[in-house]
Amino acid sequence: MFDRTGAASSTLRAVLWDMDGTLLESEHLWDIGVRELSLHLGGPMSEETRLATIGASSANALSIVFSALGLEQTPQALADAKRWLYDRMGEHFSAGLPWRPGARQALRTVRSAGLGSALVTNTDRELCEFALETLGREHFDHSVCGDEVPAGKPDPAPYLRAAELLGVDPQHCLAVEDSPVGAASADAAGCTVLVVPSITTVSESPRRIFRTTLEGLTATDLHALHSGTAV
Repeated sequence: MFDRTGAASSTLRAVLWDMDGTLLESEHLWDIGVRELSLHLGGPMSEETRLATIGASSANALSIVFSALGLEQTPQALADAKRWLYDRMGEHFSAGLPWRPGARQALRTVRSAGLGSALVTNTDRELCEFALETLGREHFDHSVCGDEVPAGKPDPAPYLRAAELLGVDPQHCLAVEDSPVGAASADAAGCTVLVVPSITTVSESPRRIFRTTLEGLTATDLHALHSGTAV
């Protein structure tokens, strides 16, 4: 249990959802795609580089891979690499996007509870639109993609934009994340962060609550997690 005080912060009005690794079992697909990109650009990806790219925006992930390989980061080279990666990821996504355990019902729970809902992802709109066909657009009031904000996660911009679109203060939002990058973004925006790790561990912070799965998540749980009364 963690301690947060203040009546304003205890009122939950919206849930902000990360996508890859949180709602969809797609983080491992990005892991495969970025590894393939590294080989395409000239060499295998180290474990250190792999961990640094998990949950990163496409711009940050490309910069990390280029730096690891000692490649010059010219605008054209980065654009070509991004196009290659997104073409490859399109192939991976088209093969099927399984749900994370409990995610589909959790989305329905938020809707039935009358809470606002927004998808907040570092994935660009191009691939997010494909994923929304699986997720169901009806589950979200808004979606914010990595290419629609000044800076992607871990910058707070994506979560700040989602809260703005919903017309709520970030302190009234519960962000659901699976990665260190995403948790840092939501944390910096002022949201309470429910962390459900997928392929990497996330460090603790005063704004973060941890759960092993979304399965069995109820509306009562959501309010308790946000207010800091969950144990």
